[in-house]
Amino acid sequence: MSLASWFRWNESPNRISQRNPTEMVVETLMMELSWQIKQAEKQQRERENEYRKIKTGVDYGWLVSHPKQSYDISPGERLQLEDMCTKIHPSYCGPVILRFRQVVAEYEPEAQEVSRLFRSVLQEAAEKIKEEEEAKKLARQWNTKNRTSLSLTTFKSRSRISPFISDIKTISEDVERGTQPNRRVWSMPEFRNTK
Repeated sequence: MSLASWFRWNESPNRISQRNPTEMVVETLMMELSWQIKQAEKQQRERENEYRKIKTGVDYGWLVSHPKQSYDISPGERLQLEDMCTKIHPSYCGPVILRFRQVVAEYEPEAQEVSRLFRSVLQEAAEKIKEEEEAKKLARQWNTKNRTSLSLTTFKSRSRISPFISDIKTISEDVERGTQPNRRVWSMPEFRNTK
């Protein structure tokens, strides 16, 4: 038996692409969440060390050993977040990650607050996706309508509204006819040419 069969080096590289895109999005987004939680814990420890250093004047940070990760999301919350991640289209995965990183950098949250920020970013992305889908749906409905019916509709509406047929007398009508205009009762004074 060869070592290559043990390590499965001779398997086809197409195996990676056989995964479901939704699963890949969920896995990628949840990995980003756990990484951001670890980073928030690290920053929190650094802030505490700086505070202790300022308070005591001595740096004992080299004596302290920290656990690798002390905060973890509850299983129920993890399931809710994974469910929200399934609603994210694969093409939005990158922008969601970038937005999440931007929000985390902006707020510098504690480790417990990172999951709430992640949830808000996912909700924002889901709303944006929904709005874009509705806009595409309306555009498709608009484009599928018969164009002749649209032209007839606009023609009918133009024939009903005729700005040239009116009971209101205007000065231009009087000038075109060559008649003297009636005395106006407007707020401006009437100017007449003396002949």
